[in-house]
Order: sequence, then structure tokens, then C-alpha cells
Amino acid sequence: MTWLAVGLAVVGAVFFAFAARLQHEAVRAGGGPLRVLELLRRPRWLSGLVLLVAGAGVHAAALGMAPLSVVQPVGVVAIGVTALLDGRRRELPAVVVTTAGVGAFVFLAAGSATATVVAPEAELRAALVALGLVAVPGLVGVLASGPVARSLGFGAAGGVAYGFVSVLMRAVSQDVQRGGVSWSTAFSVAGIGVALVLGGWFIQHAYASGPPHVAVACLTVVDPLVAVGLGAGVLGEATRTSGAVALAELACALVAVGGVVVLARAPRALPVRRAVPDQAFPDQAVAVQAVTTRAGTTQAVATQAGTTGSETTVNDGRALRIVIAAETFPPDVNGAARFAHRLATGLAGRGHDVHVVCVSPSGEARTERVDGITVHRLRSHRTPFHRTFRIGLPWEVRRDVEVLLGELEPDLVHVQAHFVVGRYVLRQAVAAGIPTVATNHFMPENLFGHARVPAWLRGVASRWAWRDLGRVFGAADVVTAPTPRAVELLHDNGFPARAVPVSCGIDIERYRGRRVASSDRPTVLFVGRLDEEKRVDELLRAAALVPGLRVDLVGDGSCRAEWELLARDLGIADRVRFRGFVPEEELLDAYAAADVFCMPGIAELQSLATMEAMAAGKPVVVADAMALPHLCRPGRNGWLFTPGDVRGLADRLRAVTADPAVTARMGAASGELIAAHAIGMTLDTFESLYAKALGLPVVEREPLAA
Repeated sequence: MTWLAVGLAVVGAVFFAFAARLQHEAVRAGGGPLRVLELLRRPRWLSGLVLLVAGAGVHAAALGMAPLSVVQPVGVVAIGVTALLDGRRRELPAVVVTTAGVGAFVFLAAGSATATVVAPEAELRAALVALGLVAVPGLVGVLASGPVARSLGFGAAGGVAYGFVSVLMRAVSQDVQRGGVSWSTAFSVAGIGVALVLGGWFIQHAYASGPPHVAVACLTVVDPLVAVGLGAGVLGEATRTSGAVALAELACALVAVGGVVVLARAPRALPVRRAVPDQAFPDQAVAVQAVTTRAGTTQAVATQAGTTGSETTVNDGRALRIVIAAETFPPDVNGAARFAHRLATGLAGRGHDVHVVCVSPSGEARTERVDGITVHRLRSHRTPFHRTFRIGLPWEVRRDVEVLLGELEPDLVHVQAHFVVGRYVLRQAVAAGIPTVATNHFMPENLFGHARVPAWLRGVASRWAWRDLGRVFGAADVVTAPTPRAVELLHDNGFPARAVPVSCGIDIERYRGRRVASSDRPTVLFVGRLDEEKRVDELLRAAALVPGLRVDLVGDGSCRAEWELLARDLGIADRVRFRGFVPEEELLDAYAAADVFCMPGIAELQSLATMEAMAAGKPVVVADAMALPHLCRPGRNGWLFTPGDVRGLADRLRAVTADPAVTARMGAASGELIAAHAIGMTLDTFESLYAKALGLPVVEREPLAA
């Protein structure tokens, strides 16, 4: 029976490890002070609670089969399982030391333990001792200022409370087996409930203070030490224990406690040297050079031929090492990728050491130095949703991100999405105590076309997607979105009212003053993905109602073939040019050659393409949806139209292009209005938000928004 009890205890420990991981993620995702009652509304935390209850049931069955001194210490297995789940393989030596200490303690205790009957008076004495033992580490957790001390204090207090639960569970188990259930049994059950609530409160605060494996280590080491101590000193299970064995048990306990301290103080990840391929770009020569990191370690990076590397330092308090986590990054062509690149290069131009973490467009992992920034491209895989859309597998991304953050030791992390890369970079940064900023560019509608989500399922999918975003971004110190409407959308979908609007910003001068030969007929330009939510079909139908109007479409996507057929059916194929993705210089020429820009999309959180067209001095005709009205002043720099109103869109296009004087006047107004979105102002605002996240003095600025 003893070995069966040990086996059940191992199963319970595995359940507990998974429960700890789930509950830690739920606690940390909330951000801010811990509100225990709010946890009851978080599915991840409730799932952890179910596993915790299941583990407790298995553990109770084990306690009914073998002495407390044998069963209780087996819970130390949970430390190793939790460390593996948390991706902390490099800390396994400390886990092994801790496990060995408790294992030796188990072996010694099991060899000398005597099963005894738990009397009511013994339970009362154990309760008084446990109460005193809870108070000391509990006060440490409450009064300590450092996260390590808080996590250890709260975890140890929870371990004491759970150790006392084991005493009561053994008493109840014995009463049930003997058929002698009485009022004392009822009091024992009530005591179990109180101790579980108290221990749970301490453990949730331990989760809020540090990584889950530290809380689990405290719990699974202190718990058996207290339980065995109470069993030996109060229940009389140590009548056959000699002095030498007792000293050996004490030494093993000290080893186990020392292992917990080492785990708590261990840095987040081990700096390692990353291999860099011989070529960063297929068609460009690169050279491998050493770059000294802030921590003094050496990192190999690939540098384009003709560029030079430099030592990165944090000097006057302004230069920071910043990691930008981007789900999409050039050569991807979309607004989020362009903004991430613009932000990274802009910050690097201000002296910051900028590292971008993103998925590889080719699939193979590599590190490259380009445009003054270091880009770490993670392994990626194709998806069935879109031929150009690639993702990183969560377990691969988690492992690589942990190594990268440990190696780079950034001052701050800025994530651009909550999917895979952003999710794990943010999670690892929060666990490591790195200040974090998160920017949302996401709307569920932007993915429905890619993922082929059926119309009947989109409502449920949208609600789930917003809740998921709230859970992930809730852990960030600062949260932004590109426009006031985008911030309002976050708050309307349950995110706490603390997000701020910050324009993505553009390099206005890059688009101004470009001269190209214009067409003899007016041209309307669209730039963006040719996907469902962009509604380019409405633009094509409207163009068919405006004689002589040419349509220039820059971009590619899942609807391109369908819309090419539509242009043919409408009889305007000779007036529509599908250009696909184009180089940057060709894109600038397209803006310069157009007479008007149109954005018919209904899921724009800001629309960088519309901003770029305005910087090029073009009037805009845009859908009266989402954030687009922030960019258009009707009658001044263009017109709004009601989505779906094709004739209304045609009338607006005709009104802008019919008179060259109107076209020029509205284009000039666009150039004036876009000045508020200069990239320099965006960088100023983000630097202020970074200082806020870092706890540094902040020069107060109004957040830059449309």
C-alpha cells in the first residue's frame, strides 16, 4: 500500500504543477494589485482550481494509505514539472538539489515513521503551532519590498497552511476508514477549508510576486517539512527516529530550503552564444561580428556589407536597450510591419540599442543587423490560411524568446501584438520583472478573412479574441493603441480604462515633393492587403460609375483573383491595374502619381496608407468607419462615405476629381493635417511612456493621437 500511496502522491503533484502554471498565468495577466475575487471570473484560473481540487483528492487518497511522513514530501515532484512547464530547463540543477534534499528527507522519514491515530487534542496542538508558523513568513511577504522576498514569504506561508491541511486530511481519512465520523470530524473538515483558503490567498500573492516555480518550490518544500514536523512532534510518528536520523533529516531539510533560495535568486535565462548563418539576406553579403551586450557578454550578429557595428551602452539614462516584439515585420508588407520597422529605426536613430524579435519569412531562424537595428528572426511555419502568413510554434517561440531575453537583458520590452511572439515575449518579460509596453493593432475582423471563419461563428470568435487580448495585454505596464477610436474599442471590449492613444506616425518628408508624370485621366489609388475587410470590391463598383476614372491597386491578398474577375465583369479591366507588392520607391511614385486616395476598409485602427497618401499631398475618400474619420475632414481634405453605399462613394470620387482646383486644395489640406502625425512626435511620446514604465522622471506630453 505504501508504494501505491507514493504513486498517487506523484500523480497529485503533477496535477498541482499544471494547476500552478494556469493560476500563475491568470494572476499575472490581470496586472496591477491582486484582487482575489476577480480571479473567479478568469477561466484559466478556474481550470487551475479544478486541477488543484483533483490533485487534492488524489493526495487525500494517498494519505489514507500511508503515514503523513511518507506521502507528503512526494509533492516536491511538482517543482521539476513546473520548472519544465515554465521553460526553465537551465534551472533544473537547482531543482534536482531541492528534490534530492526532500527525497532524502522522505527516505529517512519513511524508514522511521510510525503510523498513529490522530486524536482531536493533537489536532488542536498542531493548529496552534501551524498558526504561529504561518505568521512569520506571512509578515515577511506583506512587509518585504523586493519581489523575491515577497514570493518566498508568501510561498512559505502557503506551504505552512497546506502542511497543516495534510494533518487534518489524515485525521479525517482515518475517521472515515474507521466509520467513526463525529463532531470532531466536522471541525477537521472546517479547518481544512479555512487552511486551504488561507494558503490559497498566500499562494496567489506568491504568483503575483514571482515566477510559478518559486511559489511551487516554497509550497512543496515547506509543506512536507511542516507536515512531517507536525507528524513527528505532535502526532507522535517519530517514536522510532534516532538522534542521528533526526540530524540527517535536518541536514536534508536545509539542503532543500537552500535549493529553494537558489531557485528564487536565479536570473531569468542563461546568456548563450547564438549561431548566425553566413547570409542574412539571400542576395546580400553579410559579415559576422561581435557586439558587446549591456551585460558584457558577446553576441554574434550578421551585418550587411558596408555597415559597421558598435558597442551598445546605457549612458546618460536616455539610451536604452529596447526589445520590440513584432508578429509581422519587413519584408512583410502591411501597416503593422511598416510601423514596427519605423519605430525600431527611429528609436535606433535616437541612440537606443534596438532589437526586434519576429518570425522568419523563410522559416529558418537567423539574426541580422540591418538599418541600425538587430533583428532576431525566429523559426516559422506556413499556415493554411494565407500563402504569405507564417507563424512560430508556441513551444519553439517560448524557448527561443526565453534565451533571447536572458541574453539581451533589455531595459524595456515593447510588444506589437498578442498572438504568439508578442504573447511569449510579454509573458517572459513580466516574469523577469522587465518593464513592458504593449501596442494593439488588432481587430478580429482583420483575421476572419485569413482564417476563413464562417459568418455564423464570427460573433463568438470576436468575443473570445477580445478576451484573449485583454488577458495578454493586461500584464503590460503601459498599453497603447493608434487612435482614440482604437482605445475606445479596447475599453468597449472589456479592457481596463488605462490604454492611451499614440499615433503610429510617419516620416512625412519622405512622401512630400516627389514629382512623377501624371496620367491624362484621374487616378484613384488604394494601398493595402486585398482581403475581405478592405472592401476593394466597393471601390471597383464605384469606379464603374465614374467614367474615365483609373484605379491603381497596390498590394496583394486572398481576394485578388476574385476582384480581378469583378473588374472584368464590370467592364473596367482596362482601367484597373493590380500591381501587387511593389518596392518602396515604386510605392512613393504611386502616391505621387495618384489624384485621390481611397480606403474603403471598415477595420482600420489608423490606416498608415491613408496617412502616407495625405503626406504626399493627396485628398482622401475614406469609409466612415472605425478610425478613418480621425483622418478626414469632410469638405476640407476629402470626403467620408457610408460603407456599402457604392453610389455615394462614386459621387465622392467624382466630386474630388472633377475639378483640378478642388483636387489641389484638398491635397494641400491633407498635407497640413498630417503634420500632427510626424514620426518625431510619435517617438517623443513613446520615450515618455517608456520612462513612465521604467519609473523614471517623465516630461509630460499629451499622447499623440489622430
